[in-house]
Amino acid sequence: MLSESESHTSWQESVISLTWLTYILEQWTSVEYHYLYYIGFVLWVLIILLFAPVLIFISVSCFLNLLLHIYKRKNGLDENFSSKSWDNERFMLASILSICGKLLHGYELHGMEKIPEGPGLIVYYHGAAPVDYCWFINTLYIQTGRLCYSVVDRLFAKLPGLQLFLNLLPAAHRGRDESVEILKKGNLLGVAPGGGREGYFSDENYNLLWGNRKGFAQVAIDAKVPIIPLFTQNIQEGYRTLGKIGIFRWLYESSRLPLVPGYGMFPVKLRTYVGNPIPYDPNITATELVEKTKIAIETLRDRHQKLPGSILRALLERFDKHQKED
Repeated sequence: MLSESESHTSWQESVISLTWLTYILEQWTSVEYHYLYYIGFVLWVLIILLFAPVLIFISVSCFLNLLLHIYKRKNGLDENFSSKSWDNERFMLASILSICGKLLHGYELHGMEKIPEGPGLIVYYHGAAPVDYCWFINTLYIQTGRLCYSVVDRLFAKLPGLQLFLNLLPAAHRGRDESVEILKKGNLLGVAPGGGREGYFSDENYNLLWGNRKGFAQVAIDAKVPIIPLFTQNIQEGYRTLGKIGIFRWLYESSRLPLVPGYGMFPVKLRTYVGNPIPYDPNITATELVEKTKIAIETLRDRHQKLPGSILRALLERFDKHQKED
């Protein structure tokens, strides 16, 4: 344990070191100390704002996952998440998330009646944060009782603490065969062909960044199911990324890791629109089906989204009570 004299000496050394560091910074930047302090404070605030959406998402997910574990332990439930014993908790989870969407974005879902009764592959535009799709599947479950499976990135599926969450609102991450099997069992399945690349590097012009991806189209052909296009108005105004900055693009292309910072959580109006299904055609190729799906989503975009998107306009739409045409 340090004596009083030793503690005093240590404190003096810290003060001297801090004074020396401040002096070096002042000489290097030609900026006085109190200005450096304010600059540092502003930078910290900006960093917090940049990572706030991620931090809030992780916090909410962990909290909900904790509630699910408590419910599972209290009621002695098994790992059969498709059983009716999980229905109450699934409905509670969907309700909580749906309320979050209403409060934060006044979330609306239009055209749900266009979703066929049987199986179908739902294809949607991937925003910087695909919260719109999350609220879509929850609203669908609350209003119809139908579960929609979701194709998620393998890395996301491996995040600690989210397994129970992803099992209850079922996720698929094992590839094409699993997706075909899910559809053949009569389920709905959602996929964003643009994935992380579209989320990180698309912008307020809402360009589809699918590259040469056509696996989803082959899945629909193999399972003999229709494709249902989906688009959410203003999703890029609610959440954005720093994907236009070259270093972040390089980091992503080099590692394929989600290293592109995002920002936002602006309380803009979000409306999800369901398009007319593209029926199964045994004579169509995967390439042709990809093009038809692109056209369907771009049609929804051009009909419901003013381009380029504007955060201010999207915020003002929260006060627009006019019912948008489906």
